[in-house]
Amino acid sequence: MQLLNLTLALVLLLTLGGGMWRALRGPTPADRLLAVQVFGTTAVAVLLLLSQALGNAALRDVAMVFALLAAVTAVAFVQRAWPEEEVDHDAE
Repeated sequence: MQLLNLTLALVLLLTLGGGMWRALRGPTPADRLLAVQVFGTTAVAVLLLLSQALGNAALRDVAMVFALLAAVTAVAFVQRAWPEEEVDHDAE
């Protein structure tokens, strides 16, 4: 089972190459946002697999922090990339 977990972690790390390509070549900011989300999700999955394979509970805590950071990063990116336009409701 440990070998399976380590193999799955390696496969997930290899998928980051596709995410890196999309982050660098993505024609729109939305493509780049999705690539960054793939990085965060993959990091969490790899840490959880390594935690299970190595029996290290601290890696689960690090995975939780990465999951929270990925969510906050997505919100910050959306707010910066697509700023809300101010609407003057008193113009009528």
